[in-house]
Amino acid sequence: MKNQRKAGVVLAYLSIGVNMLIQLIYTPVMLRLLGQSEYGVYQIVISAVGYLGLLNFGFTGAYVRFFEKYRAAGEEKEIERLNGLFLIIMLVLGAFCFGAGMVLADGLGFFFGSKLCSEELLLAKKLTRILVLNMSLTFPFGLFDCYMVALERFRVQKLVLLLKTVSNPFLALPLLFSGYGSVGMVWVTALLTIAAGGFQVIYCLSGLKLRFCFTGLRLGMLREIWVFCFYIFLNQVVDQVNWSVDKVLLGALMGTGIVAVYAVAGMFNSIYMQFSTAISNVFLPRVNRMAAEHADDRAFTELFTRVGRLQFMVLGLVLSGFVFFGRAFIGFYAGEGYEEAYDIALFLLVPVTIPLIQNLGIEIQRAKNLHRFRSLLYLAAALANVAVSVPLIRVFGGTGAAMGTMLSLVICNVLIMNLYYQKVIGLDMKFFWCRIGKLVPAMLPAFLGGFVIVRVLPVERIAYFLPGVILYSVLYGGSVYLFGMKDEERNLIKGLGRRGKG
Repeated sequence: MKNQRKAGVVLAYLSIGVNMLIQLIYTPVMLRLLGQSEYGVYQIVISAVGYLGLLNFGFTGAYVRFFEKYRAAGEEKEIERLNGLFLIIMLVLGAFCFGAGMVLADGLGFFFGSKLCSEELLLAKKLTRILVLNMSLTFPFGLFDCYMVALERFRVQKLVLLLKTVSNPFLALPLLFSGYGSVGMVWVTALLTIAAGGFQVIYCLSGLKLRFCFTGLRLGMLREIWVFCFYIFLNQVVDQVNWSVDKVLLGALMGTGIVAVYAVAGMFNSIYMQFSTAISNVFLPRVNRMAAEHADDRAFTELFTRVGRLQFMVLGLVLSGFVFFGRAFIGFYAGEGYEEAYDIALFLLVPVTIPLIQNLGIEIQRAKNLHRFRSLLYLAAALANVAVSVPLIRVFGGTGAAMGTMLSLVICNVLIMNLYYQKVIGLDMKFFWCRIGKLVPAMLPAFLGGFVIVRVLPVERIAYFLPGVILYSVLYGGSVYLFGMKDEERNLIKGLGRRGKG
């Protein structure tokens, strides 16, 4: 299983790298073919339909915990009943999602009619119906993905994701050049969801021997799962609000142009988060197994800190690299009219760094069934985010929306959650921050080198941009490797390098 986790991390970062390369080539072409108006409509629809994903009520997020609970007790029949119960729930929720989505498509004019012209509104309704179909299919397919995670089959899971990522632009670009626009893009997304989900179903049923039992289903099991899932659902509401509501508010208050600019910044934020979750996601089964086996708080603290240090090393490179080279990159990537995306991205990236190096703590909370407080706290912060963002948007536009999100992140994650981890969850946060802090001096030489590079090289020109990025990456990696890493971390990097070559 340890090899599966290593392979999962390698493939996850490979997928992120491929995705970044694709975005670098594909997105600028897409922006120019669609135009700022259609791209803005596309982003508004994605944000609106994304709220339908909340209809899973956190059930898929709870699957691994209950799977590990029954596996630790050796109750194979209960695992089969768990599979049957989850399949029924996901099918019902998928059907409900489809019906609710059709209602949403018909009601778009009520929300955006004053800011979208008739052609934009017609396009939005068409895109919504296709994306709703795609979203409704992800519900039943999600069970099979969770089963692969529970069995730590990360190689296959990440390979499917990688193939899906690579296939998307190759299928979508011909449709874009043929004039099908964003409609062709979303049809490609739906077809890839069907193909990837179909493969996972076949693999789980035939390769992993997934079995279902639909007899003897207990109401008590459903009640226990629902109580646990309710607060995960609240947490999903918060995440959706924090990362999607800004675009909805901007679309309603200012129109599609600024939504397109904010979407570019949001894309960098999404990629940034993937760099963190690529590491923490592969530890989800291990954390739940530790909880099922009643591991002590010291063991959780050591795992939490070890993962956090690895995440901080990776995110330090990404964030500092964006600070030095992000403005020039956005110029290459999106072109004129998107300059504000750099400032918006910084307001999102800097404060989210702390929760990203601590996101394994979310799984520890859930494994200990102590995630209620975080969900309620984040719900209150999300409502405050909306209330603060509206006046900030009117004054500062897209940057104001990012400011509102930043305030909620700082108050919740930097201040309150660290105290909660220490006092309630039982994690030694002094130990955590001491180990994190020891990495900072090792990064300083690279930061100084970055300042020199952007002043010596005209990185606004593509001929100098790539050498500058490579030089800074080598400088950062060498500095952290030599002066910041412990021996076990250096050995891990060497092992990942050998596995990558293999």
